[in-house]
Amino acid sequence: MGIISFMIMIMIISYIIVPPILASNSINVSESLSDGETLISAGGKFELGFFSPGNSVRRYLGIWYKQMPIQKVVWVANRVNPINNTLGILTLTTSGNLMLRQNDSLVWSTTTQKQAQKPMAELLDSGNLVIRNQDETDYLWQSFDYPCDTILPGMKLGWDLRNDLERRITSWKSPDDPSPGDLSWGLVLHNYPEFYLMNRTEKYCRLGPWNGLQFSGLSDRKQNSIYDFKYVANNDLNYVSNKDEMFYSFTLKNSSAFVSATIYQTNISIYVWEENNTNWLLTESTPLNSCESYGICGPYASCSTTKSPACQCLRGFIPKSTQQWALRDWSQGCVRNISLSCNNQQMDVDDELMKYVGLKVPDTTHTLLYENVDLELCRTMCLNNCSCTAFTNSDISGKGSGCVMWFGDLIDIRQFDTGGQDLYIRIARVVTEASNGRNKSVITIAATTAAAIFGMLLFCSYIIYKVRWRIADKSKIDDNIERHLEDLDLPLFDLQTITSATNNFSLNNKIGQGGFGSVYKGKLADGQEIAVKRLSTNSGQGITEFLTEVKLIAKLQHRNLVKLLGCCVGRQEKFLVYEYMANGSLDSFIFDKITDKLLEWPQRFEIIFGVARGLVYLHQDSRLRIIHRDLKASNVLLDHKLNPKISDFGMARSFGGDQIEGNTHRVVGTYGYMAPEYAIGGQFSIKSDVFSFGVLLLEIICGNKNSALYHGNETLNLVGYAWRVWKEGKALELIESRIKESCVVSEVLRCIHVSLLCVQQYPEDRPTMTSVIQMLGSDMELVEPKAPGFCQRKVSSDEESPNQNEISSNDELTITSLNGR
Repeated sequence: MGIISFMIMIMIISYIIVPPILASNSINVSESLSDGETLISAGGKFELGFFSPGNSVRRYLGIWYKQMPIQKVVWVANRVNPINNTLGILTLTTSGNLMLRQNDSLVWSTTTQKQAQKPMAELLDSGNLVIRNQDETDYLWQSFDYPCDTILPGMKLGWDLRNDLERRITSWKSPDDPSPGDLSWGLVLHNYPEFYLMNRTEKYCRLGPWNGLQFSGLSDRKQNSIYDFKYVANNDLNYVSNKDEMFYSFTLKNSSAFVSATIYQTNISIYVWEENNTNWLLTESTPLNSCESYGICGPYASCSTTKSPACQCLRGFIPKSTQQWALRDWSQGCVRNISLSCNNQQMDVDDELMKYVGLKVPDTTHTLLYENVDLELCRTMCLNNCSCTAFTNSDISGKGSGCVMWFGDLIDIRQFDTGGQDLYIRIARVVTEASNGRNKSVITIAATTAAAIFGMLLFCSYIIYKVRWRIADKSKIDDNIERHLEDLDLPLFDLQTITSATNNFSLNNKIGQGGFGSVYKGKLADGQEIAVKRLSTNSGQGITEFLTEVKLIAKLQHRNLVKLLGCCVGRQEKFLVYEYMANGSLDSFIFDKITDKLLEWPQRFEIIFGVARGLVYLHQDSRLRIIHRDLKASNVLLDHKLNPKISDFGMARSFGGDQIEGNTHRVVGTYGYMAPEYAIGGQFSIKSDVFSFGVLLLEIICGNKNSALYHGNETLNLVGYAWRVWKEGKALELIESRIKESCVVSEVLRCIHVSLLCVQQYPEDRPTMTSVIQMLGSDMELVEPKAPGFCQRKVSSDEESPNQNEISSNDELTITSLNGR
């Protein structure tokens, strides 16, 4: 008995001195939550406690999924005020407010306006942390009202206008720092409200207003069986001051799935985790393509992912600057080809409203909304107001209802092949009459005028043809090149213009040299700086590569691809005219021990993201699927702000439809960047570019080329050396010494991890570039890499050990005629 009594006494003392770790889903006024303790929701779905993100040592109070093998944090209390040690403690006051303290300092707290009586804080199975009175279901406060970077099912994104409360999500600064980053998503309360992705204060992407069925800008998105969207706007929509609440949320169709929408540094992504999954599955991302970038085509123009060029003036409008439009600079947009009668009192005709179908409606900043007005009355109201430029139904469900009118320029319009909605735009009546055939006299005049113009064009075409024929005859230009170039919608520079711009191809103007020939800096008569690529007559990149590059890049428009301004042929020579990139190529920075210090880690990380975004566009978002086949540091150019742009498409291949791979007996590219299956067997695919990107990523981190390095009894290239130190747990040895002070260790390690995944031996083991961006921009768990391809070879004992400083890099050898086996 004595022993039993002693043991009971010891248990009581232990309970008093060391209280058990909380396993409850709530805390009361008399309780607290310390670092190391957690709350777990009743169904075990979510957990609240202290954590350190990534490789940070700072402590935050947050909520994450309990049942996931990968920690995914969905809410952070003190995201702007971290705790520097493990002494944080969470308590609940009698007034019903949570207080997070570090020692005696207040780190974070809630503010409850309602009266508290016996308050308690509870973590719900929805992921919502709420404060309520113990005998009541109404919340005194809830974390769902203060989202961070993630929306969960049932959470509202928008405005509670009764309490003047905005619910907006903002990206983390980095995987190690949950403080607010640059990108945010929220509802802007115009008269016709809509959601915007904002990059700080600049509009980055617009979903379009809710039209009763969906967001106008997401008409091409497919429905799914896991979750469903809804948009709620209560009360009278005529006046903002009368609205109680306006929000977006989504609900689950499949209760066994986990779904979250998270905003990252470049996009919003929706992830799903279903039963039997081993990782989060990406189901949707915004922006998805270049047409979703805000205002890419300027006013009165629409963007289409299936047309070339992507930007097209609306009917009744012409480019504001034909010169800029021809150069694929659409920022100035389009203007009316005939003035409105409202703005020209001398005209005898009235204005009309032309119907355009299948659109994402324009930016709604300057609109008026009348929910109880039908479409016909809306037309009359718009025509009677000279400031009205367009109108449509505000709700297109059923037969359509409501009226929304636009005032001022119409910006950020998109054309869909299927779906979208109708928009009625104000134009001069003569345009609609000619278009609809309702005024025969106008048609006759137009037809006569058109015939005269057509005759003049034929005459001019004949003269131009004769002049071109004579010039071609004198210069002996290849007829095949001429014919191909005439079919392209691309400016043709004359040789004299190019010669003058480059000071007769002076050596002082020469800025680059490659297997294709030379590159010269030039300046046109209007002051525009250009880069002229002069193809060598004995270059392996001949007529085929020249035409390939012109045809491909002329159709590509992306901020991370170099812009082709035009081309020129003359004296049996071929020239490509590009935008001038002030900082030259990436290799001149990362491989030069003097200039590499100018690129610290933040700049290198942005360059990595930029190149990745450019490849995603080539592989996925452009009209044709394009494989570059020669991605390397010297083919990445930097503008004056160090923004990267992929260049040199002479070796690229394009595919239509769903084709993603091909085979060739003529292997082209650069050793050291080639994927094994391509260099050996001539098989290329989007995964070939992924391999090259992986090599480039390592070079950016290490500041060394993928050349041979002598190590023990093996000769390792950079990829092989990276794999060795990764297996030994010494990956940090790869970091260029000059960027160690500026680097974020977790970001660099993640980049190294991703690079090794990109250079896997077999294509199926490599990620796509879309996955690469997701992996680099989030804290998702990554699979372990396998041994990469082309990483090492054995050296016999009698073979002379090379001097590392004297080893020549074979990655600079450009291959243009290697026969694949």
